[in-house]
Amino acid sequence: MDALTQALAASPELFPHSLDVEKGTVTLIRLSEQAYRQASFLDTRVLTPTTQSRALPWRELAAAAEPLPEAADFIFHIGHVGSTLLARLLGAHPKVFALREPMILRTLAQTDRYDHAPVLKLLSRTFRPEQRALVKATSFVSEIAPKITARGPRAIFMFVPAEIYLATILGGPNSRQEARVLGVARYSRLAARKPIAQPASEGELIAMSWACEMTALQAVPDTDRILWLDFDRFLAEPEASLAQCFRHIGIDATETEIGAILAGPDMRTYSKAQEYDYDAKLRGAVLAQARAQHGTEIARGLAWLERNGFGEGRLAEP
Repeated sequence: MDALTQALAASPELFPHSLDVEKGTVTLIRLSEQAYRQASFLDTRVLTPTTQSRALPWRELAAAAEPLPEAADFIFHIGHVGSTLLARLLGAHPKVFALREPMILRTLAQTDRYDHAPVLKLLSRTFRPEQRALVKATSFVSEIAPKITARGPRAIFMFVPAEIYLATILGGPNSRQEARVLGVARYSRLAARKPIAQPASEGELIAMSWACEMTALQAVPDTDRILWLDFDRFLAEPEASLAQCFRHIGIDATETEIGAILAGPDMRTYSKAQEYDYDAKLRGAVLAQARAQHGTEIARGLAWLERNGFGEGRLAEP
């Protein structure tokens, strides 16, 4: 075992942060366990002025990673459906090592020039032998969910029905901007699966976004290694839902452990920026306000889904 393989096998401290597709290099950065725990996104936002980094040729890193086991489980989702919250809650258990939105997976979802195996092996490493890695992907990484899940991991697929998704996105300026930025790519992805009409309004664009991400998940053959999780059902029954998620990824969490996790700060703060208070009650108020202010666009979005064969969002029931 060479020095690089030994260093990689020792712990996840050397994290594969980014892949330069044209140069064929991967940048490794050094992250502590605390840094992993605090990071909502393992992308450019995890970098600091003191971050240590090193670029390596892909071939060298892939060869060094080859002996490592591949054992990570995954959370795939359609975006804005509580996936960061779930990853934090599951990661609060001492036997789960949660990684949220590795940027390198986004790159792999956008190119077919690189084998997924080396990265999946690197994302499977944990700080302690009793831990299991759980990777929460970015929403559009679901495009390669069929390839990843075919390798055998367990996965949780998070979603909400289309009407709730429309109200969620319309209820936040940042999410509306994100929908516009991702709109062209999502249209291309969905149109590659079935003929669809061009969205003609903001509501139709958001509805198309929902259909794109839902159909990406539904392209994965449904097996007992996949758990579909409606976020609203999770909020209605958090203890039972969280217990189900732990069981699905092979963690025997006790009622006491689950109660302590749910009593912690994660259920009362905004998971992507924990300095802000946010809970199910506030979410309900935001959705109600969005329905009152954007009812016309929500109706347009649902009508677009009906016209294009998505049944007003009822394909959310897998």
